[in-house]
Amino acid sequence: MSASLRLSLNSLRTHRRRFAGTFLAVFLGVAFLAGTLVMGDTLRASFDSMFGEATSGTDAVVRGADAITTPGEAQGVRRPVDTSLLTAIDRVPGVAAAAPNIQGAGQLVGADGEPIGGQGPPTLAGNWIDDPKLNPYQLAEGRVPARTGEVVVNRGAAKKGGLKIGDTTTLRTPDPVKVTVVGLATFGGQDGMAQVTFTGMTRADAEKYLTVRPGQAASIQVRAGPGVSQQELVQRLTPVLPKGVEAITGQRSAQENTDMISSQFLNLFTTFLLVFSGVALLVATFSIHNTFAIVVAQRTRENALLRALGASRRQVTASALAESSVVALTASLAGLAGGIGIAAGLQALFPAIGFPFPDGDLVIKNLSMVLPLAVGILVCLGSALLPALRAGRTAPLAALRETAVDASGASRLRAIAGTVLGAAALAATLTGVLVQPSVWLAGLGALLALASFVVLGPVAATTAVRVLGGPLDRLRGVTGGLARRNAVRSPKRTAATASALMIGVAVVSLFTVFGASLKATMDQTVSRSFAGDIAVSAPSFGAGGSGLSPRLAPALQRLPEVDTAVGLGRGVAEVDGKGRALTVTDPAALARTFDLGTVTGSLRDLGSDGIALTRAEADRQGLRTGDTARLTFTDGTTENFTVRAVYGQSELAGDYVITRAAWAPHRTQDSDTLIAVTFKPGVSTDDGKAAVKKTADRYGNPEVQTRDEYAQSSAGGIDMMLTLVYALLALAVVIALLGIANTLTLALHERTRELGLLRAVGQTRAQLRAMVRWESVLVAAFGTAGGLGLGAFLGWVLVKASDGASDTAFAFALPPARLAVVALVGLAAGALAGLRPARRAARLDVLRAIATE
Repeated sequence: MSASLRLSLNSLRTHRRRFAGTFLAVFLGVAFLAGTLVMGDTLRASFDSMFGEATSGTDAVVRGADAITTPGEAQGVRRPVDTSLLTAIDRVPGVAAAAPNIQGAGQLVGADGEPIGGQGPPTLAGNWIDDPKLNPYQLAEGRVPARTGEVVVNRGAAKKGGLKIGDTTTLRTPDPVKVTVVGLATFGGQDGMAQVTFTGMTRADAEKYLTVRPGQAASIQVRAGPGVSQQELVQRLTPVLPKGVEAITGQRSAQENTDMISSQFLNLFTTFLLVFSGVALLVATFSIHNTFAIVVAQRTRENALLRALGASRRQVTASALAESSVVALTASLAGLAGGIGIAAGLQALFPAIGFPFPDGDLVIKNLSMVLPLAVGILVCLGSALLPALRAGRTAPLAALRETAVDASGASRLRAIAGTVLGAAALAATLTGVLVQPSVWLAGLGALLALASFVVLGPVAATTAVRVLGGPLDRLRGVTGGLARRNAVRSPKRTAATASALMIGVAVVSLFTVFGASLKATMDQTVSRSFAGDIAVSAPSFGAGGSGLSPRLAPALQRLPEVDTAVGLGRGVAEVDGKGRALTVTDPAALARTFDLGTVTGSLRDLGSDGIALTRAEADRQGLRTGDTARLTFTDGTTENFTVRAVYGQSELAGDYVITRAAWAPHRTQDSDTLIAVTFKPGVSTDDGKAAVKKTADRYGNPEVQTRDEYAQSSAGGIDMMLTLVYALLALAVVIALLGIANTLTLALHERTRELGLLRAVGQTRAQLRAMVRWESVLVAAFGTAGGLGLGAFLGWVLVKASDGASDTAFAFALPPARLAVVALVGLAAGALAGLRPARRAARLDVLRAIATE
């Protein structure tokens, strides 16, 4: 073992408390990263296994060949398959069994009257397939549906809704259907496929409620006879299938389902967590760098003695890097173990919060272990590199001086570099969000802004802390004044300590501002576009829910209190070769209840062959009134539609509008997503709402809200998102706290003699504790103030970039109350970080402290 390595290990053993904060920072960052990767691998493997088991008896799937995919959706809509193909399929050599798979949206109502699921994952209904090998669901309790109105429900949905065998409830298809639960099922051995709900009906009921006409199915499941491979079965089926229908292997179908879940949920979920892992590690970088910078500064005399005794610069640098390597390796290895523990904890926690984590052992891949280990070591070594190089440059003559402290201030070069970075950030940002909208340019500006804040930190530290600590002189007297002077005695150290908290606060502020802006945008959209008095909607988002019955709007129109009730349905078609969502409605009534802006042409004259579209979409497609647009529907038919109207706004009405008569020949399962109601003159909101609610209750009890209530509920998911963001960012704040506490402890160590003298001249223990705590609060206040400013700026950039990349006009909003809470939390974090160093300082023996060199 080399002398420098022995010296490093001895130093670590002697001063192990100095590196406790660094160890915890690396440990937490690596544990979160490893836990995220292990959890992602486990979920993917579990879903692979679950789908493989559920579809193991299906050797081929016959389905529509082409899918129409609209922007923002991963899974397209396919044409239905004619069940008359079963006769031809059964005759194909090697086919052992075939069954239609009729599938559509169907949302169960629980025992408490509330809908089950619908918060993202689909709520499915379909026919119960009698062949147990072809049916992905396995009967676990009860019996299969034999008569109309009988259903089998997946066990997870039944548990969530408080349903049991023999219960009668409502199934929204979207028309309400009274059903009796006669059986409970599992999917691939699990109570369900994540939070997807499934209701199995008789084939006759499925055709009646889920299809436009009998004889249609989403697909046909086929099982091969002995000795026939899946690929061979597909080759035999293909010649008997008509144009527009294809056969794929069961393995490919299962893989597509797994990929769909990965693209729609797993990839998004793990990416979301990885972003916060990155934030935590970035915060840790500042804390680690500051710790090593202080330790090197405190050991200036020791390093100088080593140089005087013959140690080379390389040896001193290597000694410092060896210390950081040991800390990096041990903390990263511990972090890997912690990450596995986090994944195991989440596997147990998810079912408790209503998200069934599939059963199975944790899947730990090599990459999930190697990547966090490498990142932890690189972050720690990278953070310690500059202090190590500084240690190597220590001159031998420094051994003759007093122990040096890192008292570097704000250099002119730093001020110039920070100002140049700030100017570049401003230029890139303004160009990317105002002049030539570009998400990449705006992102570059945001990164430059972060770099500018970090570089200018020491320049601003002295002035900022003096201003922030100004009131302390009056409120706390000499104690406050000493705390303020201690906080500014090393601007570079103060800035580096505060930077960790600044990044955490900046990210919290960024999401707070963006969330408030999304809420303001929702409110602005509803206020500007929705001219109705009441909105009737299904309480769901994403793919979940079954929508509203298309018979509800006509029923509401017949009420004496109602002037206009218009339902907005949804269809899909390819418009000139590109998948687009269609709004299916009564265009004339739509114009009375929604503000569509300036309309060119006539919305009353669409008929069964006319279409209306927004001005932005018309410009994008190069269409004007009188032009012809070619629409291809999911049933394979292509028709020419005449553009008879172009309107200005599209937030709630959508980009394309056709009549129900135009959609009727091509529709599948029909439903409305929203019904807008306006009352006759003299009808109060309360009376009108009560009448609408009484009628709506007969159609599955949807949400009936005033315009303001609808705007608030539309933004309800934002608060849930922010709660999750705050919970995840708590890790970054904890690491920042560790950094402040560790830096303060090390700073107090080098001021031991000074603290002893203060006690000797009359400072009480309480005053000493208060001085240390206020110093910590001032450092936290500096970081919090910088984080709030940076976060608000980045929030504005994100809002403006989203505005430029979307047809929706985004509104920028600063929420003062929420930002004030963030500021208070930052200050409280500073006070909390100062508690332990303050107690340690107050326990110092006065005489020993004075005698310390």
